Amino acid sequence: MYLMYVDESGDCGLSNSPTRYYVLTGLVVHETCWQKCFDEIIDYRYKLRASFNFRIRKELHATELITDFRKWIHLSSSDRVSIISDFADTLASLREIRIINVVVDKHGKTGKYDVFEKAWEALSQRFENTIVNQNFPGSRHPDEKGMIFPDNTDNKKLIKVLRRMRRYNPIPMQKKYGTGYRQMPLKSVIEDPNFKDSAHSYYVQATDMCAYLLRQKIKPNNIMRSKSRRNLFLKLMPILCREASSNDPYGIVWL
Repeated sequence: MYLMYVDESGDCGLSNSPTRYYVLTGLVVHETCWQKCFDEIIDYRYKLRASFNFRIRKELHATELITDFRKWIHLSSSDRVSIISDFADTLASLREIRIINVVVDKHGKTGKYDVFEKAWEALSQRFENTIVNQNFPGSRHPDEKGMIFPDNTDNKKLIKVLRRMRRYNPIPMQKKYGTGYRQMPLKSVIEDPNFKDSAHSYYVQATDMCAYLLRQKIKPNNIMRSKSRRNLFLKLMPILCREASSNDPYGIVWL
């Protein structure tokens, strides 16, 4: 069984949105590797406590850590960046995990375009495809399945999207095969999403950091604007699921 933890960066609104890009990221780990990777993340948290007095159970939320000066007044700007940089190094060392990224560029999208739904359709389909094609580390079983563990989001809407994709999931045909669609209902992604509170899930917090670093590479804020900081996303290269998209060197699915 593959477990995919999911979080987002940016908002999915089209009207009066403060962000042009919406990033949806999935962190995938096989059940047989879950404990090993979890222990490594816990080790990082102990190091974080020793270096920055960051409590073990304190939620590590990337956007808040970088931009909320009042909450983290005891940490300098460079300290806060060092924390997510070290976290990226820790995750990159876990070669048993993979990161799938979907980015929606909202520029030019009409009011009828559903950013949330389109991003989740793309992420779920890539999760399904990668399981079927046995491109994730951890298992080569032909009947392997996957489950999704998102941070709390528009829960009812997401359940509806995934249930529909199990029955009706038209995928555009590749140009070399002509025009039209073919039905590819989800078969390997099972059950309804199991929603998590990020404050109580180190894996969701890790996914949040990955999504944040990708959005900062695309459109950095003032703190992350320097080349070295906006390119922290590249630390994740060893664990990016580049099979998710052959059209992007990092495997990012652009919509």
